[in-house]
Amino acid sequence: MPEDHPWAPDSAHRQAADRWFLAHGLPAVLRPGRLVRRLWTRSAPALAGFAVLMANTVVVVLITGKHAIDIDGQPTRGEWFVLLLLALVLPATGAVGWRVSRIASPRGRGAAAAAGVLVAVLGAVFGGPSSYVYTNLLIVAAAVAIMLALTATGIGSILGWAAHITLAHLAEAGSLLLRALPVLLLTFLVFFNSPVWLMAATVSRPRLWLALCFLGAIAAAFVVSVTIDRTRPMVDAAAPDARHLARLDGTPFAAMPDPAEIKPLRRVERVNVYFVLGVSQLAQILVVAVVTALLFFVLGLILLSPELLAAWTRNGPSDGQFLGMTIPVPEALIQVTLFLGALTFMYVSARAVGDDTYRDHFTTPLIEDLRVTLSARNRYREAVPAR
Repeated sequence: MPEDHPWAPDSAHRQAADRWFLAHGLPAVLRPGRLVRRLWTRSAPALAGFAVLMANTVVVVLITGKHAIDIDGQPTRGEWFVLLLLALVLPATGAVGWRVSRIASPRGRGAAAAAGVLVAVLGAVFGGPSSYVYTNLLIVAAAVAIMLALTATGIGSILGWAAHITLAHLAEAGSLLLRALPVLLLTFLVFFNSPVWLMAATVSRPRLWLALCFLGAIAAAFVVSVTIDRTRPMVDAAAPDARHLARLDGTPFAAMPDPAEIKPLRRVERVNVYFVLGVSQLAQILVVAVVTALLFFVLGLILLSPELLAAWTRNGPSDGQFLGMTIPVPEALIQVTLFLGALTFMYVSARAVGDDTYRDHFTTPLIEDLRVTLSARNRYREAVPAR
């Protein structure tokens, strides 16, 4: 390849192409070794989000004096504030991670990553999930290592792309929720069914999680298998058309010539494409299931009285346990909410793959975006030599 080729391996143009593929959830296209470059700056959003979680533990320790959240009976004013923090910490984590991801400067992202690790370490010293500082530091070190590993393998970019797609198509999730109203009416029968509440009060949480994972795996396998069957011709061909090539204008691939012969997708690239399609759809469906579960959770808080709960659960345990925390919510309500969320996830999964409106407004645009990405991949493969 000529020395002045604009797509030389060390050119800024190639770095822009690498960032483009990572931003579009297709890291498998990159040449070997490219994923581990700029690992620190690429991990900045995840590290900043983790810092928010650790900072939250410091506030909890300052208010309650305990490293574990154990709120039962009638919460005090401070404990109500802790419950509010629990409700807001995940949205705040996502917001901070998104804001850091918008930083264009490598130096700025590096500073954000360093600040995130510093805040996490301070959180381990002054807060953390354990009363032992060394244990908290080990947890922080393991979490940072996992986030760096996810970034280095490209899984982080895929999850980030799936989150972007989900947020960009929340309207489709709302319409899918409306079309899932029939199952909501059916689950009302489950919600107002005393044997279900008795089961929820009796079964252990590990056994319930095992059942939820079983139901979720069945639904996910169904969605992924149908998606693979529908998109296999597109993945096998990987051939562009004029519409897809036109969408590459203004990208790092605009000045790149089309290949004379399209190279077939490697196995890892195929897995990447199918994984993106599957995760994006499952994330959308999960949003609907979580919203539905929260609706039933709020309904339970409104309707359940101590007398009704005692009758349905035969005086089962009241204070709930969730992620190691004791919160002033009936344990049976938490269990029933999780179960109804899993049922909704299964139903919406089956409904989504056969719903023409959902396919036209979400699945088809998602596939078209992937076609554009594959067109960029074809040009990239032709211009960038294998190493």
